[in-house]
Amino acid sequence: MHQQLLEDNFTVSLNTVASYRQEMNLKAVLAVKQVSTTTPIKEHRKHSYKLPGLDIFKANQVWSTDITYIKIKGGMVYLAAIIDWHSKAVLSHKIFNSMDCTLAMDVLNDALNHYRSPEILNTDQGSQYTSEIHTQRLKNKGITISMDGKGRATDNICIERFWRSAKCERIYLNEYNTITELNDDVNNYIEFYNHKRFHETLDYKKPMAVYKENILLNTPSREAA
Repeated sequence: MHQQLLEDNFTVSLNTVASYRQEMNLKAVLAVKQVSTTTPIKEHRKHSYKLPGLDIFKANQVWSTDITYIKIKGGMVYLAAIIDWHSKAVLSHKIFNSMDCTLAMDVLNDALNHYRSPEILNTDQGSQYTSEIHTQRLKNKGITISMDGKGRATDNICIERFWRSAKCERIYLNEYNTITELNDDVNNYIEFYNHKRFHETLDYKKPMAVYKENILLNTPSREAA
């Protein structure tokens, strides 16, 4: 809130903003405990977690993907997304009425079609991600497969924090009668999140700006090539 006021050319201290928030009784919306969307299949191969101790310092080094549920009138739908771990930019997302391989593959293919392939993709051990079609697509692109430890959602903390932000800042504040209504609002939120929302861990920069700046920084010039 303070950073946004500064960008809008208001001169105000952080303490003043905090005092006004307290006076106006403005409070954060708290997250609720999530329903697990991870359904492993015993026969599928599980890959090890590749991120412990890894210095993630550039875009497209590590992507994370996951599926979360959202309630709408008359039922439940599923939102899948892929996020770049370094910049926190959301690279692909889709809402579907089932959390099967189709949803996971559509999001993966969309990201791969629009962005340079990552070195590592991290997922949970859900059947969508351990399936032959998903793992083979990654192997064909030369992408290292990383999977959370069993029951360890914090291993994929980057996208878990995005789910919390999206739900607390937008989804929990609204009711949706149809998938179309939800889809429009999620599209709007992700546009805001990528291009306008300040991110504390990025020194109050915006995710997509950090992503694009880092891509340019790590792209060899023609002269160097």
